[in-house]
Amino acid sequence: MALTVRCEELASLHSEWSALLASVPDPAPFFHPTWARVWFEEFAAGREPLVLAARDGGSLVGVAPLLREDGRLSFIGHYSICDYMDFIVAPDRAHETFSALFDALLQEDWSELELRGLRDGTPALAELPALAQAAGLTVEQEDEAIAPGIELPASWEEYVASLDKKDRHELRRKMRRVQSAGELELRAHTSPEAVEEHLPVLLRLMVESRTDKAAFMSEQMGRFFHRMALAMAREGLVKLYELELDTRPVASVLCFDQGGQYFLYNSGYDPELSSLAVGIVSKALCLQEAIEAGRRRFDFLRGHEGYKHDLGGRDQQIHRLLLRRS
Repeated sequence: MALTVRCEELASLHSEWSALLASVPDPAPFFHPTWARVWFEEFAAGREPLVLAARDGGSLVGVAPLLREDGRLSFIGHYSICDYMDFIVAPDRAHETFSALFDALLQEDWSELELRGLRDGTPALAELPALAQAAGLTVEQEDEAIAPGIELPASWEEYVASLDKKDRHELRRKMRRVQSAGELELRAHTSPEAVEEHLPVLLRLMVESRTDKAAFMSEQMGRFFHRMALAMAREGLVKLYELELDTRPVASVLCFDQGGQYFLYNSGYDPELSSLAVGIVSKALCLQEAIEAGRRRFDFLRGHEGYKHDLGGRDQQIHRLLLRRS
């Protein structure tokens, strides 16, 4: 039976979209319908959603979560806060699903389709360029950013041993130093109530620790962080960490726990204790928790901050794909 594709509503697709996302081999929090809904409600500003659902009979096998604006299509989301973006497609149906979705897209009125945030290995990069070229479209692909990550070993000791000599020495030195400064404890908050209570600590430390984050954290962005963190906590995906030194919060890290991976989304630390490197130590302790929880990967997400490589991150490429009609 040929697949059918039609426009559907975000809200009505939620449960099926969530189930489909759980079946893909490498899900990310930014692909979740809850994330898409909160982002759209906060930032869409009148742009029209174009959510195409591909079905085999009644079964959902693919979702294209797009926006339309001035004759251009793009993903629901923005690369400044959605590190990855993509189509959600059943892993064993990629070729036929992309063909059906692309045929449906050709029936829509648009001049450009800009797809940012595509990770290495996504089926979208394997399928869409060939489909577009066959339809006479212009195809441009470029490297957009890097996203370092670590394939996690079975133990913390193996992880530390895997670092190069200089990074291994520095991590051990930093951890010994902060541990000698007082009683150190990492607390994880996962329930919506606990996340709501402790999120202001993260937002405050983000603003205090870096001037670029202070400029980034507008009133609207703060509202989005609050709504997004609570909504994703209700989905069971949030781990909000606080590092305490003698009961004083000195660093905070917002992670997502999904598909056997931790995704480190944002963080902040007390600049008065920068000499103790509480920022990088808090991230190392989160990484240690991920290993002890049996996770397979720790993703530092988009950006080339030095600590990501100091902690052993290896770069993954993020791509931008642009399709143009004549």
